[in-house]
Amino acid sequence: MAFPSSRLSPQDAADVCELLQHRLIALIDLQLTLKHVHWNVVGSSFIGVHQMLDPQVDSVSAMVDQTAERIATLGGEPLGTPGAIEKGRTWDDYSVQRADAIAHLSALDLVYAGVLGDHGKAIERLETLDPVTQDMVIEQTEALEMHQWFVRAHLADKGGNLANAGAHTEQEAVEAVESSL
Repeated sequence: MAFPSSRLSPQDAADVCELLQHRLIALIDLQLTLKHVHWNVVGSSFIGVHQMLDPQVDSVSAMVDQTAERIATLGGEPLGTPGAIEKGRTWDDYSVQRADAIAHLSALDLVYAGVLGDHGKAIERLETLDPVTQDMVIEQTEALEMHQWFVRAHLADKGGNLANAGAHTEQEAVEAVESSL
């Protein structure tokens, strides 16, 4: 730890940094996935989805920077290299290549669900460990939920039922929306 926190014990600071490193990896992966979708989306909804994703990329990019800087602030060393990301990931790489906008959004909804689920676990852990960092993760969660809402608006019918309901993998999500078209 380069500059240990003056507020947290060295062990608490290290625990927060470890937790944030996992969030950093997830956010970098999400940022890259969003850009991948942006480049590979096709179909009649192309332009709307293409333009919707750039602000999401920018927002997640700001979260990446904020998370890395929080790690450094607490005396840790943020690791954002491709090798660190690959080593730290606990999920498979995004599996959809060039595809219809709705197919991508269906898979992207599951990506957001995974990131949000892990952010929620981090919020719970940070409640007693570091409320300042918890506040940062809560703010990120609010923005991520809004991004997911934008995605889901493309997948929902009038009753709020999602076209990818029940899908557990990106491929299942794609198949669900393709079968409903």
